[in-house]
Amino acid sequence: MLSIADLERVRSREPAALDRFFDAYFDRTYGLLFRLSGSRWTAEDLTQDTFLKIHRALDLLDPQRDPWPWVATIATNTCRDHWASSARRLQSRSQSIDDQAASNELRDRTPGPDEVAESQEEAARVQAALLQVPDSARAVVLLHDWQGFTHDEIASMTGRSHASVRQQYSRGLTALGKLLGTIRS
Repeated sequence: MLSIADLERVRSREPAALDRFFDAYFDRTYGLLFRLSGSRWTAEDLTQDTFLKIHRALDLLDPQRDPWPWVATIATNTCRDHWASSARRLQSRSQSIDDQAASNELRDRTPGPDEVAESQEEAARVQAALLQVPDSARAVVLLHDWQGFTHDEIASMTGRSHASVRQQYSRGLTALGKLLGTIRS
């Protein structure tokens, strides 16, 4: 983690401090955006856009607080902007077979070949199902279950009420359960 002094240097846009900030938050940001978008290439573009927005908004960085919720909020909003764009609608019409390869790169590796195969099949099933969950519900589920944010933090990040976030989370889990066949209608 970066110290308060490091974050002060980030705020003043010192190149070495910006490099450390980028290194500290790139992987988490990319991982969040990959899970939200389901596409390696989209996640790469969104990560670049996120860090550009962060650079422009560095005056708002509070060195006294953990920057990850701020970074995740910017990333989530960047993804929401993408979902609302026409570029996303065009992209969703065709998906590259390389997206599956990118999904394989992010999976947990386990020692046994059978366990690896089972884990990869299950992760692919969950990722495919997640991509069918409505965008706003998917974002809440990912922010809560994969990124570890509380519903209150997500509400603050997304500008929604706590009740709305809980409702989206519940809807997302229900939709995911139905898609994975764990809940019967």
